[in-house]
Amino acid sequence: MSASLTGGAKVAGVVGAPVRHSLSPLIHNAWIEALGLDAVYAPFSPPEAGFAPFVQGLRGGVIAGLNVTLPFKEQALALADAPTPAAQAAGAANLLLFAADGEIIADNTDGTGLLSAFARQAPGFDPAAAPVVILGAGGAARGAAAAFVAAGAPEVLILNRTLARAEAIAERLGRGVRALGLDQAAHAFAGAGAVINATSAGLSGQGELDVPLAATPAGCVVMDMVYKPLITPFLAKAQAEGRRTVDGLAMLIGQAVPSFTAFFGVAPPAGVDVRALALKSLGLNERIWRRC
Repeated sequence: MSASLTGGAKVAGVVGAPVRHSLSPLIHNAWIEALGLDAVYAPFSPPEAGFAPFVQGLRGGVIAGLNVTLPFKEQALALADAPTPAAQAAGAANLLLFAADGEIIADNTDGTGLLSAFARQAPGFDPAAAPVVILGAGGAARGAAAAFVAAGAPEVLILNRTLARAEAIAERLGRGVRALGLDQAAHAFAGAGAVINATSAGLSGQGELDVPLAATPAGCVVMDMVYKPLITPFLAKAQAEGRRTVDGLAMLIGQAVPSFTAFFGVAPPAGVDVRALALKSLGLNERIWRRC
């Protein structure tokens, strides 16, 4: 928390259910402290039925904005008055901004964060070189699919247990996006340039995702959006198959950068190693993580 915090502080935060695992407050508050801003970033966790009244009650700029995580991303878009093209394409919002005139603006920075994570942890990866497989059909999957379509992926395959949800994403994004059931994972993986887990499987207490990662090509990059635990069973299986991996923490930091700028009107300071701070909070360090 900034030492200069006053009664006129600018407030932003993250909302989810649950949100206790979130590292977003650590990241944003480290940047706030480094810049000496009169600001704070806080976690909020309304009950699922209370999300809409919670958001509506913030109209008028009481707080600058919110990052939105599970399970509220699709509701967040529906509540907004002014969605950006990125949010509309994704069909979900991970960022809400509250204007002084009462308007709620919705954006989606998940795609920016995802591609930033690939660029940082899988150098040379070309999203336009091969099909991309996304597991899941929630708000995170929508953002990922829209990002890869925009990045020129030749095909995006959405795999989900409930096929209708995957089909809804494919219909929204149009040509080049297909919906498949999870039982077709081996077929989908065969030519994939990347496989992304956009489900909550792997999140502490949420079980595992049992899919045949051995069916992926040797050059496939495997990502899990979950970051607690950082090394999920999904990533561990990918590493055992010799695949390059991208973790959810890299995505979290990547999407936080444009969010911070939107909240506080200034870019995060380059000299703060928020990844190291986050790894420390998880009881890890970069050397050990990359050796695993």
